Amino acid sequence: MRDDQYAAAMRFIFEAGVLKRAARTGWWFAGVRHPETIAEHCHRTALIGMILAAMEGADPARVTMLCVLHDTQETRTTDLPHIAKRYLTAAPNTTITADQVAGSPPAVTDTITAAVIEYEAGETLEAVVARDADKLECLVQAVEYRHQGIDNVQRWIDSSRAALKTASARRLADAALTGQPLAWLAPPHPGPVSM
Repeated sequence: MRDDQYAAAMRFIFEAGVLKRAARTGWWFAGVRHPETIAEHCHRTALIGMILAAMEGADPARVTMLCVLHDTQETRTTDLPHIAKRYLTAAPNTTITADQVAGSPPAVTDTITAAVIEYEAGETLEAVVARDADKLECLVQAVEYRHQGIDNVQRWIDSSRAALKTASARRLADAALTGQPLAWLAPPHPGPVSM
């Protein structure tokens, strides 16, 4: 590989760092002053995707990769809230990704481009699961914000729940809606000791 290919791959890595600072802007409409970043959203989306993949019989590694990459284009378009999409037309995510990884080593370009194409097409089981992970993460975040006193989150809960395709995602959504975000802080109940 040539030095310029390494430099191109490094440019993508540096660019992805912007996601650690870029906010998920739709939450501002609900009254969240400091919403999570796109990177924080992608991190938990990847964890949810891995869990959903195991439940649905999909490839957890592939789903996790799709989840990690699903919003990387927002370094260039930002996180456009749904209402903005009525008035603005952004380039397709596949086009943005192609620009982001242009000049990288061919294996890098091919891997990232293929993953984004797969996610955007939404046809494979892995893409369906990854898309559910994205919607479920939004629902979970809305539930957490509601528990923190933000009242205007029901539209995010409803639209996210309605978009879920897999049975496992719907069951997890129901568990999120009836659960407590900080329940994990309680000590575990002692169960029977297996020998």
